[in-house]
Amino acid sequence: MDVAMIDMVGMTKSYDMGPTQVHALRGVDVRIQRNEYVAIMGPSGSGKSPLMNLIGFLDVPTAGVYKLNGQMVSEMDDDQLADIRNQEIGFVFQTFHLLPRANALKNVELPLVYGGVPHRERRERAVQALEAVGLADRMDHRPNELSGGQRQRVAIARALANDPSIILADEPTGALDSRTGLEIMDLFTRLHASGNTIILVTHEEDIAANAHRIVRFRDGEVESDEAQPRAATAAATPHGGD
Repeated sequence: MDVAMIDMVGMTKSYDMGPTQVHALRGVDVRIQRNEYVAIMGPSGSGKSPLMNLIGFLDVPTAGVYKLNGQMVSEMDDDQLADIRNQEIGFVFQTFHLLPRANALKNVELPLVYGGVPHRERRERAVQALEAVGLADRMDHRPNELSGGQRQRVAIARALANDPSIILADEPTGALDSRTGLEIMDLFTRLHASGNTIILVTHEEDIAANAHRIVRFRDGEVESDEAQPRAATAAATPHGGD
C-alpha cells in the first residue's frame, strides 16, 4: 500500500477551559495522498480548524498518531518540525497576515529569510511566486495599496515561495467578495494542477465544491468523507480573468 502524505489515526485534541474540558477532536482518522485537493467542512466548533493546526504543526495532539510521508511527527524535535513547516507546508489565512510596512516582494521573501536563503536567490524566488499569482506589476505596493484579492494573492505567493508540497488554506475567501473569491479559487485549482496538495478549510459549499474530496466534521468527529464527481468539480471551477 502506498505511503500517504498525511496519515492521522485516532487524533484527539482536548483543551482545559477552567473546570471544563473541551474535546475539539475525538479520535479522528484522516488520510490524504500526495496531490489530493481536499476541502474540510463543518460548522463552527466542529473541529476543522484544530485539525488544520495539527496538520501544520501549529499545535500538538492530546493523543493519536500522525505520520507525514511515513515519518512519525511525534519523534521529531522542534528544529525538525520548524524545518518541515518552513519547507514542506505553505499557509494561507483568511486575514492575509501581511506586514503592513513591507511591500509585496518583502512580504513574500519573509519565509525565505527565516529559511536562511541567500538574498539574491530569495529575491528571484519571491519574484517568480508573485508572477505565478499574477502580481508582477504590484511587487512594490504595500498591503494598503492593494485590493483584498491582491492581498490574498500576495499571501498565496508567500505560501508558494518555498515551493511547498502542501498548501493549507484556512477560509482563504472569507474576507473577499464573491467574484474575488472565485478568482482565488481558480488560482488554487491551477496550483493543484501543477502538483501541489491542497487542503482547504471552509464553511462555504460553493468553495468546497472546487475540491475533489470533501471531509465533513461535526462535534469533533468525521461525519462523512466523500470524493467529488469530477464533472461537479469542473462545473464549480470558475472561468475567467484574474
